[in-house]
Amino acid sequence: MEKEYRILLAEDEAKLSFVIQEELNNHGYKTDVAYDGQVAEKLFSQHQYSLVLLDINLPYKNGLALCKEFRAANKNIPIIMLTALGELQDKIDAFGYGADDYIVKPFHFDELFARIKVSLKRTDSEESNIKFIDVEDLHIDFVTKTVTRGGGEIPLTAKEFSLLTLLASNRNKVISKHEILEKVWDLNFDTGTNTIEVYISFLRNKIDKKFETKLIHTKPGFGYYMI
Repeated sequence: MEKEYRILLAEDEAKLSFVIQEELNNHGYKTDVAYDGQVAEKLFSQHQYSLVLLDINLPYKNGLALCKEFRAANKNIPIIMLTALGELQDKIDAFGYGADDYIVKPFHFDELFARIKVSLKRTDSEESNIKFIDVEDLHIDFVTKTVTRGGGEIPLTAKEFSLLTLLASNRNKVISKHEILEKVWDLNFDTGTNTIEVYISFLRNKIDKKFETKLIHTKPGFGYYMI
């Protein structure tokens, strides 16, 4: 691996954290482990991380609180939740606090590394020559990574930004769930979860809810599109 990536792993289960750290190291990632939320908070303030892996149930300070704090400090760093909590509301809460991805334990390492790879690829990739996209009164700025509508800025997570730009770049074209998985999550298989639906719901709440003209639409059985 040409570039060195440094990952913060916050996991209180010692055996599991050791296995994950070992696998990450074997793949060339430098990994720091925090066994509780306070240590994770301290490490995050001391180092420049490429990506964060967060458990939710951590001693002293839970993963959701850390996720919110890390996202406020760095809007672009990929944050992946690794947790045994698999209910829909748990995922919605995590995405609401700024998580980019959510993996339920037990998980396959192939899936974990696929998610890590696409997250790092997104942060490394340089934008194309297109500096911005306008859809009606929605303005997407690729240089500053900001989105505004009606003149007001709309805060988005990195994953929400990627999904929005995919839809906006293909205006009036229906984008299937399979294509979204490939281009936003870099996965060529259906994970069997409703992650895409959750992200679309978050985007609609942020992009369309306050406005009379709705930009994000669903074509049942086919996918999603922007007008």
